[in-house]
Amino acid sequence: MAVFHNRRAFDQLVRKYQSPVRRFFLTQTLGDSQLSDDLAQDTFIKAYEHIASFKGMAEFQTWLMRIAYNVLYDYRRRQKPTTDVEKLMKPTGGDSIAGLKMDLYKALSLLKPDERTCITLQLIEGHPINKVAEIMQMPEGTVKSHLSRGKKQLTNYLKQNGYG
Repeated sequence: MAVFHNRRAFDQLVRKYQSPVRRFFLTQTLGDSQLSDDLAQDTFIKAYEHIASFKGMAEFQTWLMRIAYNVLYDYRRRQKPTTDVEKLMKPTGGDSIAGLKMDLYKALSLLKPDERTCITLQLIEGHPINKVAEIMQMPEGTVKSHLSRGKKQLTNYLKQNGYG
C-alpha cells in the first residue's frame, strides 16, 4: 500500500473521512466542538503514524473508526466520571434547531458510553451492525443489545420532552 506513505494521498483520505470522524466525536462529546476537533486530530495523527499496519483486511473507514473509538476510549479513561448532566451540556444558541440539538445531546448523555457509541456508529453514521461490532470489538449480539436499550431510552426521553 505505497499510496498510504504518500502525504498527499493521506491528506485526501483525511478530507474524505474528517466529517464522519468529527461527527462521531461531536455526538460522543455531546456537542463539544473543541474537544471533538482535538479528538479527531488525535485520530488522524494516530492513523498517519500507524498507516503501515493497515493491511486492507477491513475497509479503511472501519480501520479509521476503530482508531477513533480507541482515542475516545483513552480519553474517557483519563476523565473523572461526572453525574452532573448540566456540566456536560454546552449551549449552542437559541433557535429551534439548536434546541433540538441540545435535547438530543442531553438524551445521549443519559446513555451508557457503549450505548451512545453504538447509537452514534449505527444510527448517525450509518454503519451496519457487523461494522459497529468490528469497530468496537464486541459481539454483534452485544451491539444489538446496546442499540436496543439506547433507542428505548432515547425514545422515552424525547417523548417526555415533547417530541414525537
